[in-house]
Amino acid sequence: MANHKDAIKRHKQNEKARVANRTYRTQMRNIVKRVRELVAAGKADEANSTLRTATSVIQRVCAKGVIHHNQAARRVARLNKAVKALATA
Repeated sequence: MANHKDAIKRHKQNEKARVANRTYRTQMRNIVKRVRELVAAGKADEANSTLRTATSVIQRVCAKGVIHHNQAARRVARLNKAVKALATA
């Protein structure tokens, strides 16, 4: 554990951020999982509407600094690719 006053404060701040970031990351993973399940089930319309929500959530998580912008772009691109492949099939 930290010994200096500023290090103790920093530790507390990091702990609060970790809990918040975990919440955002879990929300993102769950919505991505939902899109993947819809694609696997072959439900194109629902997958497309859920994709919009997922894209929004991913961009929001990225803006908060929880994930890197390249990771956000990669996730969105892969989801788009999966949903479009379902639509053409």
